[in-house]
Amino acid sequence: MMTCDVLIVGAGPAGMAAAMRLRKAQIDVIVVDDARAPGGQVWRAAEQSADSMASVLGADYRAGREAIGRFRASGARYLAETEVWRLDDGWRAFTKHRGALDRIDAKAVVLATGALERPVPFPGWTLPGVMTVGGAQTLLKGARQIPQDGVWIAGAGPLVLLYITQLRAFGGRIAGWLNTAPSSNLWAALRHWPAMFRNAPDLAKGMAWRAQLALSDVPIIDVCDVAAEGDGRLETIRYTTTRGKMHRVDASLLLVHEGVVPNIHATVALGCAHRWSSQQQCFVPQLDAFGMTSRDDLYAVGDGGGILGARAAGLTGELAALGILARMDRSSAKDRERESAVLRARLERETAFRCFLDALFLPRRAVLVPDDDTIVCRCEEVTARSIRQAAHVRGSGPNQIKAFTRAGMGPCQGRQCGLVISQIAGSESGKDMDSVGYLNIRPPLKPITVGEIARAAKLESP
Repeated sequence: MMTCDVLIVGAGPAGMAAAMRLRKAQIDVIVVDDARAPGGQVWRAAEQSADSMASVLGADYRAGREAIGRFRASGARYLAETEVWRLDDGWRAFTKHRGALDRIDAKAVVLATGALERPVPFPGWTLPGVMTVGGAQTLLKGARQIPQDGVWIAGAGPLVLLYITQLRAFGGRIAGWLNTAPSSNLWAALRHWPAMFRNAPDLAKGMAWRAQLALSDVPIIDVCDVAAEGDGRLETIRYTTTRGKMHRVDASLLLVHEGVVPNIHATVALGCAHRWSSQQQCFVPQLDAFGMTSRDDLYAVGDGGGILGARAAGLTGELAALGILARMDRSSAKDRERESAVLRARLERETAFRCFLDALFLPRRAVLVPDDDTIVCRCEEVTARSIRQAAHVRGSGPNQIKAFTRAGMGPCQGRQCGLVISQIAGSESGKDMDSVGYLNIRPPLKPITVGEIARAAKLESP
């Protein structure tokens, strides 16, 4: 068993920033992370990447290497390839590292668990050969795996533009981009256009990606419907353009992406209050000014508390550290207010463009509430029709639907279907999403065998 003042779960930009700020005050910090090295998804493998690769991936990626170096030197205890599969009041975290079980007791916990790609159920999405853009980017960064054939991409969002830019820089080929963002989004987004200029560097970067793509030979096709077809694996993509014409193209790899949503698995399991974000079409934890949830001494930082981006995530980590120092009486009110005011001003600038991006890339309704024949829960192969039928049984909510259909009971524990189940339930009932709520989540938070659970019993005693 280990003890510390603060346990941080996740070593991405937010988790590392929180750890480094706490270490400045000589707080004993343990950071656990299920990856092999710190950096999170945005800076994945940045520490090990060659200079040539880091150069191609851009200045933001190179900055990640510097941040990781500072984190390594901070004195925080870093436990790689370690999963928190249970978190109890107190705070007691039960961990697993390559089959070895342990417990960490802490006075405060910071959840820096990041984001998940939004579930994108559509006809054929479970076929081999269909994967997410985020998954493909992980392979690019971590193993420099570049698809041999031309890649088709369906979806929208900043990550789509970034991945296309990165893949082409490494010599990969894009067969075509099926842009799913409704054209009406642009008019809604333009209301937020003036705020974009408060973050001019990101605005310029996004416009440069779009300009490069427009000048390339990559076909950009505006679509309102996409389906993957094949016998046992992806063979054909069927799509309908916004002008109503249906087409089929041969394909061996289709990457999909419709934005990201906070990873709220742990905060839901711990009974934290959440609210529905209509702007980002997802549930987010309710947080105070320093990122503390409705549970005392439990914080959610970075994209796990609402989608903000990497630089903004780091600022939320620092704010959480200030909140923790205040509750531990390790900082004066004057110093806390001075430092937090600076951080909040920077955070406001970093997130100024967020409303514009969220409006511009808001997914079309078919993504949020799919058609009847579409499989929503891929683990249990439950269709949207079955979920709708269950939703009409005495006004059932997500948890009743789960009991009726087994949707959300598979290995992913609802990570790939929970949000869609809630949105279908809300659509069918007419209730607001805060009233509909989300699936109940119970430990284990990560896969673990019954034998391992039995062995963990000896860790229960104080």
